[in-house]
Order: sequence, then structure tokens, then C-alpha cells
Amino acid sequence: MRIIWSPRAKRKVSEYGEYIAQDNPEAASDWIEGILDEVERLKDFPEQGRRVPEAKRADVREIFFQSHRIVYRIESKRIVILTVRHTRQLFDQKEL
Repeated sequence: MRIIWSPRAKRKVSEYGEYIAQDNPEAASDWIEGILDEVERLKDFPEQGRRVPEAKRADVREIFFQSHRIVYRIESKRIVILTVRHTRQLFDQKEL
């Protein structure tokens, strides 16, 4: 399966990385690398994530990396990363 990042998901990862880098650039780099590694694992096990409770759809799932939710949609030949959110943030339905 192919992994596709939505523009929103790319922007969110960049924003979180920039925020972390304000205090610790090395930690920001490690965080970004870690989240990318976590997403890559979906290629082999796309259904490993749980269904997103707010979505009420079987094809929309999420995995967690540290204190962030990685929300994705499973399609026939690809996985679309929809958004990345801190677990303390409420989920916005528009991000689906």
C-alpha cells in the first residue's frame, strides 16, 4: 500500500515540529522522524489502528505517537493520512 499525506497532515506535522524546535531542535527532528516511522508501519498493517470514535466509519482509523493522534483513511491501494492532532485537542469533523 502507498502512503499519501494530505496537505493538512503535512502542515500539522510541520507546525508541531516547529513548536518543539523552539526549545529543542534535536527533539523536534527526533519527533518528526518518529512519526514518519510510525506511519510507515501502516503499509504492512493498515488496520492496526483503532476506528476513530468521532468518525463512525470503518475506513477511518487512528494510531498514536507519543501524545498525538494520527488519523488516516484506508482506501483500496493506499492509506491517506488525514491529520495529526495532539490528544488534548478536540477532533474536528472537517478534517475527514
